[in-house]
Amino acid sequence: MAKLYIENSKHSKTLQPREETVNFLLNYSQALSVINCSKSKLKFEALLN
Repeated sequence: MAKLYIENSKHSKTLQPREETVNFLLNYSQALSVINCSKSKLKFEALLN
């Protein structure tokens, strides 16, 4: 994951995310659901825990 954002950065060797951080972000993104309401063009975000 870190490679995607800092491939050409001067800090690429110093940035090492902890496993807990990566797991938290992955779990959060899996639980997040975005519901689009086409009639009113609104978006609702819901965390599905």
